[in-house]
Amino acid sequence: MAEVGEVSEGCRLPVLRRNQDNEDEWPLAEILSVKDISGRKLFYVHYIDFNKRLDEWVTHDRLDLKKIQFPKKEAKTPTKNGLPGSRPGSPERDLKRKADVVSPATPVPATPDTSQASVFPQNGSARRAVAAQPGRKRKSNCLGTDEDSQDSSDGIPSAPRMTGSLVSDRSHDDIVTRMKNIECIELGRHRLKPWYFAPYPQELTALPVLYLCEFCLKYGHSLRCLQRHLTKCDLRHPPGNEIYRKGTISFFEIDGRKNKSYSQNLCLLAKCFLDHKTLYYDTDPFLFYVMTEYDCKGFHIVGYFSKEKESTEDYNVACILTLPPYQRRGYGKLLIEFSYELSKVEGKTGTPEKPLSDLGLLSYRSYWSQTILEILMGLKAEGGERPQITINEISEITSIKKEDVISTLQYLNLINYYKGQYILTLSEDIVEGHERAMLKRVLRIDAKCLHFTPKDWSKRGKW
Repeated sequence: MAEVGEVSEGCRLPVLRRNQDNEDEWPLAEILSVKDISGRKLFYVHYIDFNKRLDEWVTHDRLDLKKIQFPKKEAKTPTKNGLPGSRPGSPERDLKRKADVVSPATPVPATPDTSQASVFPQNGSARRAVAAQPGRKRKSNCLGTDEDSQDSSDGIPSAPRMTGSLVSDRSHDDIVTRMKNIECIELGRHRLKPWYFAPYPQELTALPVLYLCEFCLKYGHSLRCLQRHLTKCDLRHPPGNEIYRKGTISFFEIDGRKNKSYSQNLCLLAKCFLDHKTLYYDTDPFLFYVMTEYDCKGFHIVGYFSKEKESTEDYNVACILTLPPYQRRGYGKLLIEFSYELSKVEGKTGTPEKPLSDLGLLSYRSYWSQTILEILMGLKAEGGERPQITINEISEITSIKKEDVISTLQYLNLINYYKGQYILTLSEDIVEGHERAMLKRVLRIDAKCLHFTPKDWSKRGKW
């Protein structure tokens, strides 16, 4: 059996952790870093095949030294000093002009012919059915439902693009960027435990708590610094125009060029909870839509999404995040719904920039499914004929891009072949499941409360 002193970076071995069912398990983990505090060794571990947000520091008694796998000797490659993208003027920043994020997801399928759809009963149990496009085989989907699952995809991810998001090659990750570097963030009345690395100034990473102003998102070294800042900060809402308000929920539109400092601080905060994100400091090409909750103290940030001012690929979201204290409360779906309401006003169909994160993919799949099923279940027969609708019509009504409509129908396993025709059949199970889900979906966007005038950025020179 190996000794504790032999455990080094790159070693793999089983590590004790407590799972969601409060049971002990011993998954295989990789040692990313070792540190010594007062003669006590601590090991930073990444659990293989688990999301990086579960990475943590552990003591030696949680390591199974009997099954240790030592790393193979390889030629050492030089590492960069400092934090990638942590300062304006870095080489990475000069190479790219974008400022946002995303993570691996599903490539869109090829667009089939959009022939007309019609209703067809299935064994007497179907409520409604809509004909689909011919000539397309159903594709199985291995998407999981556990929110702690790894990134899911329906196929091979598309190549990284020089757009608002960039997926990094994980095999070339700097070891520093693979480790959480911020212990805790205090944002208003919440204390947040970051999930991933974020390129805050290195001198802040040794602090037990990083204090942020919840209105302008500036960071400070101590609670005293924050209190001193609050006496001078007159913001009580995100800078920018309030374009939506209903009840206590508001949305603010922020121009990345006009409000550069806020936009950069927002991206830094978001990086704490988004993996596969490359952060750049040029926020000029982006608009940020920040959702807030209002009370007597001001407008508190709940989440946000960003989008490019000009997207050649019809992206209506570049990066999207609901902050952890507000997750599992319907706000993520509200952000997605709002992005499509903006697309409706713009007269466009939109899609999120892909690939998506694992949680992002789950949220979008759920939203697309509910929105499309709502359309299909609302169809009515005319003159004794089965209801008919085309994929293009669904896309126009919902502003969901055609490829996403098709992939969602395949994901729901609705496409069937009957008497020479492809049809979409809604079984009672699908219908009942949808109705139960919609009863829980209390938060909805009210289009009447949206005051938004789209701008033609192509005529505005350099934004």
